[in-house]
Amino acid sequence: MQFFLYPALINILGMITPGQFTRTSLIYVAAVIFVLGVLVFVHEFGHYAMAKLFGVRVEVFSLGFGKRLWGFQRGDTDYRVSLLPLGGYVKMAGENPMEDRTGDPGEFMSHPRWQRFLIAIAGPAMNIILAIAVLTGVFMFRHDYPAYLKRPVDVVIVDPGSPAEKAGIRLGDRITRIQNIQNPTWDQFLVNMSINPGQPVEVTVRRGPQSFNVALVPDAKGPDRVGDVGLETPEVVGLVDPGSPAEKAGIQPGDVLADVNGTPIKTVPDLLAVMQEAKSNPVQLLLIREGQPLTLTVTPQLLSTPGSSERKYRLGMLTAQIERLPFRSALSTAYEDCKENSLLIFRLVGKMLEHPKQVQQLSGPIRIMQVSGAAAMEGWPTLLKIMSLISINLAVFNLFPIPILDGGLMLMLLIESIMRRDIKQEIKERVYQAAFVFLLLFAAMVIYNDVAKSFGHF
Repeated sequence: MQFFLYPALINILGMITPGQFTRTSLIYVAAVIFVLGVLVFVHEFGHYAMAKLFGVRVEVFSLGFGKRLWGFQRGDTDYRVSLLPLGGYVKMAGENPMEDRTGDPGEFMSHPRWQRFLIAIAGPAMNIILAIAVLTGVFMFRHDYPAYLKRPVDVVIVDPGSPAEKAGIRLGDRITRIQNIQNPTWDQFLVNMSINPGQPVEVTVRRGPQSFNVALVPDAKGPDRVGDVGLETPEVVGLVDPGSPAEKAGIQPGDVLADVNGTPIKTVPDLLAVMQEAKSNPVQLLLIREGQPLTLTVTPQLLSTPGSSERKYRLGMLTAQIERLPFRSALSTAYEDCKENSLLIFRLVGKMLEHPKQVQQLSGPIRIMQVSGAAAMEGWPTLLKIMSLISINLAVFNLFPIPILDGGLMLMLLIESIMRRDIKQEIKERVYQAAFVFLLLFAAMVIYNDVAKSFGHF
């Protein structure tokens, strides 16, 4: 059995910002049905396949909870779709610890503990495999990300009145350490700030030949209350077209775009707006290269816009990394992404235990619908990336040692293996009842979070 209750990591990783419901709400509904349908099926199929392998009788394979809406019977198993689309379950004979055992060899409890352990872990394992497989396929087709994510934290724009400005950080500085991370990338910087709203984060700042330490206290921003210190992410050159004005002017991949004709560059449209005014007249472009300011003169040229027949005055460069990875590189990159996201979930949960107010960062089915719909509007690659991220969340959540969840069953099996005897039935009943109440309250809290975020009450 599993539930869909996720830490709000979508915004933290900068993948996409959930949109509001519009006339395209049908796409949102279709997207969430696709995402949840695939993830529930894969998770439950893991339990089902392993149970069948060991000869455990499966009585129900359900997508959703509650009242049976549709299904069919084949052999011992009732395959069904149920009313509440918040997860799913596989019901095995004799699985419920509150049921009397008959000794039937087809019952779950009649099998050795190692087999029951493998049946329990098979669901989360399938979600992890799915996430890696989906990301591998996406990266082989198109591996793209903002160029700044993997670059050093060079400061370009500091928001007025922000924690960063109050700490004395300014244009041209470089963050060289975040807590115990040396030479962090923007990706690492944003994640660490996001999961520490209201908590001091020690950083080292390099300014010219000097370095100094400061404590940044991120403000809680947005509906998910993620931490933000007021450092705008820069536009970093990822690709330069051969023979373009950018190449002729000496612009290189990795250059940070700071300002154009004295106007700060917060986004690519800021740069494009200035060039449309300048037309074919030279503009002064301030860059930061390897931490040092550099001014170049570049002349815009009327060029076709990527993905469109429209022609605009451009410099012939992209602020993104776009590539197709070979299979082994795609698999390795997908594995690393999934590992980092898994560890991030554990870190975030640890932060929530230290600072209970951060439970506002948890999201549930309503938020999943918003994020999945917004991703679908961006295209299949983005939707599949979101699905893989949610799949990892699902796997990790179900591995937590909470009775009723897969991790709780695995913990009980390990305890019984150490004790070399079963835990008393009365104790199991009380533990499962308490866990059920806890999960109901937890689900109610997460759904409340979703509603509050949707209507801006946080």
